[in-house]
Amino acid sequence: MTDALVVLLKFVGAAFLLSAAVGLIRFADPLQRMHASTKAGTVGAGFVLLGVMIQMGGSEVLFIGLATGVFLLLTIPIAGHLLGRATYISGACLDSLKGQDGLKGVLDRSPSALDERLASSPRER
Repeated sequence: MTDALVVLLKFVGAAFLLSAAVGLIRFADPLQRMHASTKAGTVGAGFVLLGVMIQMGGSEVLFIGLATGVFLLLTIPIAGHLLGRATYISGACLDSLKGQDGLKGVLDRSPSALDERLASSPRER
């Protein structure tokens, strides 16, 4: 019974990780890609971690697994937020977003993307 649960948890985790990878490939703009990788990646890693903790057992594994889970839950959302903010401020193309810009007037946004600014500036040699 325990072996079946471990396999199921790891399989579900791998499915979430695969969906995060597919989201990185298929989504159109940086914010959507970041959303896919942070949300599905965190959930997938959590399921795999839970499966490993059940499989290995023991108090040391439980402590390390819980510490790793807490670390993932504390760092990945913060890193995703900072990357999203940097993406917005840099002027990256966000064509697939619908509706009004909720951050207009709150954050300064570059009028052109970084790639465009680098391509148009003279290169120093």
